[in-house]
Amino acid sequence: MSLAIQAGEYVSIMGPSGCGKSTMLNLLGCLDRPTSGQYHLGGQDVSQLDDDALSTIRGARLGFIFQSYNLIQQLTVVENVEVPLYYQGRPEDASRALAAAYAERVGLADRLNHKPFELSGGQQQRVAIARALVNDPLVILADEPTGNLDSAAGVEILKIFDGLHEQGKTIILVTHDETISRHAHRAIRLRDGEVESDVRK
Repeated sequence: MSLAIQAGEYVSIMGPSGCGKSTMLNLLGCLDRPTSGQYHLGGQDVSQLDDDALSTIRGARLGFIFQSYNLIQQLTVVENVEVPLYYQGRPEDASRALAAAYAERVGLADRLNHKPFELSGGQQQRVAIARALVNDPLVILADEPTGNLDSAAGVEILKIFDGLHEQGKTIILVTHDETISRHAHRAIRLRDGEVESDVRK
């Protein structure tokens, strides 16, 4: 299977359970290595890099957004957003200011010092989006990002994605939902580990 996603594209990946969506996302996110072939990210072949190098790539070039938010419950909103910068060794004061700016950007200016358990599901997903954006990644990878949200909160999250695409961000979105897929400008359908269809809108 050969697949190319260009900078600035907004792509949805769809298909039945077991078709390979999670495997593809893990490969694109440098969480797994391909057993054969190559994967070029931003012009660099990352398919044979060791774990430390892949970790560096993930921290510097990729932003992850998960269905379950994956927030650290003991940390505040701004501290959760700051986590990727901490692992990059950025100066603390600058990191805190940048994290606060990104939290404010997704509508959390009045929640900076709240813990995740004090937030709604939609607000927690906004924290996850801010955390994914704070390192200015090449690619945003979102795995069922509205799966745990009610319809109103899901709409608000998708508006954020639409805005990010308009700003030129590359977004790869895994979803089971046709309605959500329509927000993307390209729909890739997988079946049995192969691309069944690839449609640009």
